[in-house]
Amino acid sequence: MSRRKLSLSALTVLELTPPQMVACAAQAGYDFVGLRLLPATETEVRHDIVGKTPLVRETLAVLKDTGIGVLDAEILRLKPGTTVADYEPMLVTAAEFGARYVLVAGNDPDESRMAERLAQLCDLAQPYGLSPSIEPMPWTDVKNLAQGARIVQAARRANTGLIVDPIHFDRAGDSPAALRDLPREWFGYLQFCDAPAERPADLATLLYQARCERAIPGEGGIDLAAILRALPDDLPLSIECPLEPWAKTADALTRARRLREATLAVLDAAYTS
Repeated sequence: MSRRKLSLSALTVLELTPPQMVACAAQAGYDFVGLRLLPATETEVRHDIVGKTPLVRETLAVLKDTGIGVLDAEILRLKPGTTVADYEPMLVTAAEFGARYVLVAGNDPDESRMAERLAQLCDLAQPYGLSPSIEPMPWTDVKNLAQGARIVQAARRANTGLIVDPIHFDRAGDSPAALRDLPREWFGYLQFCDAPAERPADLATLLYQARCERAIPGEGGIDLAAILRALPDDLPLSIECPLEPWAKTADALTRARRLREATLAVLDAAYTS
């Protein structure tokens, strides 16, 4: 089997600036990087990384120097009051970086409205060669694979799909069998991490694990091999593994290298066992 393309997700090394993330991905042996152009939370660090800014120019220069590609850009939220056109500057910058996918979180309890907004977003992104893709997360309004599939189906656009993250997939109680039943073309890449086998009993712990304390691939309790085998074996893997305790003792490059090695070991085991 040919080696998978690997991407270093922004959340894994969030203490870095976008140009530093690109350099880190290159030094650690990755093929791609994921860039967070819009913050995920109100308290998260914000970078001036949309539009014609010095940081955008610096990031473009490091991308050119290293040859690293940008797999995906984050994060767009579809909320009840979202005006999709407001996201065009972010899409323009994502396209300038050469991104292929845009990660979308569903934060609207009205499923039909969310599907309509996703369709609008896909139409807006299509000229830029981007695929806005929904990531089911148990604490959002797209809680699991089945709900995400309904929304993608209802949007009826070729340039959308689903992003599976093993920790969210597991915590939602989703199954590899359900993955195999969905159209192959819905999946452009797979996020990758591990997590403790015991599922959190409350929302606060669920959020903390997801954002701060996952597990190195192969060192947790998720059946990563089953998820891998349920999806096309050529999907790039975006290694998204925030580990705040580890980050206090190891720098970003050390962590990125270790996570890459661990992921390659999981891949080898998944297809030889």
